Amino acid sequence: MNARVLPANEALLDVRGLSVDIRRGASPALRVVRDVSFTVRRGEAVGLVGESGSGKSMTAFAVMNLFPSPHAQVGAGQVLLDGRDLATLPPAELRRVRGAQVGMVFQDPTSYLDPLMPVGRQIAEPLRAHGRTDGLDARVIELIDLMELPNAAQVARKYPHELSGGMRQRILIAAALAMRPALLIADEPTTALDVTVQAGILKLLTRLRKELDLGILLITHDLAVVAETCQRVNVMYAGELVESNDVAPLFAAPRHPYTQGLLKSILNPQSRARSLFSIPGGVPVAGHWPRGCRFHTRCPIVQPGLCDTKEPALKLHGGGSDRCLRSDEALAAHAWTAVDSAPQPSSRRGEGAIP
Repeated sequence: MNARVLPANEALLDVRGLSVDIRRGASPALRVVRDVSFTVRRGEAVGLVGESGSGKSMTAFAVMNLFPSPHAQVGAGQVLLDGRDLATLPPAELRRVRGAQVGMVFQDPTSYLDPLMPVGRQIAEPLRAHGRTDGLDARVIELIDLMELPNAAQVARKYPHELSGGMRQRILIAAALAMRPALLIADEPTTALDVTVQAGILKLLTRLRKELDLGILLITHDLAVVAETCQRVNVMYAGELVESNDVAPLFAAPRHPYTQGLLKSILNPQSRARSLFSIPGGVPVAGHWPRGCRFHTRCPIVQPGLCDTKEPALKLHGGGSDRCLRSDEALAAHAWTAVDSAPQPSSRRGEGAIP
């Protein structure tokens, strides 16, 4: 469970013990996300962080019950939105929730915008789908203005290829917010953008969160983005949550070696190091998890006979939680300090640097 247990009426989104399975014909289902719990409140941005293959995007799809593959399904747990379990809703009711109560923004707007339709019509699509046709044009202009795009009426008539990458992402955000949902899921919304445009999108999301009292679940591989945008953060590795806390204490004193490695991977302009730190190895392939702690094959403080045999439980500490068998030991506070170059374990995914 997440360390911070919120009253049921305080949490907008309350994910409890969520597991995601991939069906494989007659074979047993493959569990790719296991026992994930976290909350998002109104007016709060919560980060879900990890390398590619950690399970963060699959967790986001599970919240919407909108998986990219028909073989994926929620295998266990609850996804409570204002106390209503989305995981148990029939398809017709889910369609009424998507867009109206939960909006979603994806990494590459080009993949989700129709190249043959003006963007204004695409912003209006969720409104039409939910039967909101009165004042449609005015609402589209209002949303484009909300995205801080000049000449809204002119922008509405443009096609996606006539807009820059940052403008296309703002159009996608406008469409996601058309019905004024209480929760926005943003899955790597800035990865495909250059640094200056990325900063503008993050600033926009922060303003929208405050002005609209919007709950945001931000999926990212970049802890620097979390530091700038979020109030709380959940770190995922190999389908599990390994650490959760408010942003400030987690950045100041991360307890799990994986979290420490991710933070060490952020380039420090004042550092005299010649190269960016990289966690050795890679995230194990789903279904081929190591015995014991799933991070032990890459961990600088691994204790043979313990970490490679015993599965760590998520344990509470103060306002946070972590999943490390040795996090209460003194050496765990600076797990990577004395490690100049860790041995490279075999991996099917290559190097463990943040993409």
